[in-house]
Amino acid sequence: MSKDKKQKSGGTFETLRTIVYALLIAGVVRAFLFQPFNIPSGSMIPTLLIGDYLFVSKYSYGYSRYSFPFGVGFFSGRIFGSAPERGDVAVFRHPPTNRDDFIKRLVGVPGDRIQMINGRLHLNGEIVPRRRIEDHLSRDFRGSVRRVPQYEETLPGGRTYTIREGLADRGGVDNTREFVVPPGNYFAMGDNRDDSNDSRSWGFVPDQNLIGRAEMIFFSTDGSAGWLKPWGWIQATRFNRIFDSID
Repeated sequence: MSKDKKQKSGGTFETLRTIVYALLIAGVVRAFLFQPFNIPSGSMIPTLLIGDYLFVSKYSYGYSRYSFPFGVGFFSGRIFGSAPERGDVAVFRHPPTNRDDFIKRLVGVPGDRIQMINGRLHLNGEIVPRRRIEDHLSRDFRGSVRRVPQYEETLPGGRTYTIREGLADRGGVDNTREFVVPPGNYFAMGDNRDDSNDSRSWGFVPDQNLIGRAEMIFFSTDGSAGWLKPWGWIQATRFNRIFDSID
């Protein structure tokens, strides 16, 4: 083999080896440290918007089978586990089918009593305080202005976040029975209270279903420009949301 062919062969091998190493490193980071996640629905508006891309820290709550791609794990329960704090925004495998990843706010921890009464969150027999802030304004396809009430809600411990009440405390799950969160489970709700499929409808999130805590938005697009319209990418990007931390 000539010297030029040997150099070319060696260069190809080095390139392939670099690609393999990069894929292995990316796999390790995704499995054990940070996983990217995109927001496909409006259940967490205004905290998270459709088109937000964020990083989820896998190590925050330890690891379960759902920490790994396709839910393939080699153990049951959790290892290196750390309990979520009340108010965390978390990604988890949606029970009971355990097929889809959901993202919600964990408003109830083991032992908590949770109930919605006339649109107000009650925790352990006490109403969770909220403060009315400026309404969200939007226009429908007819050009009519719609006002959506917004509130700052504060959980015990001081965690404060913004919620929306599109149906003004008259939604289908604004009145519920009292839920008692069992050991090893959590109660999850969306910040967009009247447009969220959450624990009020299907129950608790088992500890082993937790995937990680939402940490930071690394990209955000309003969806007005698809992949085949690169001339619109800059206008569609919501630069003001990039690198926002998630509270």
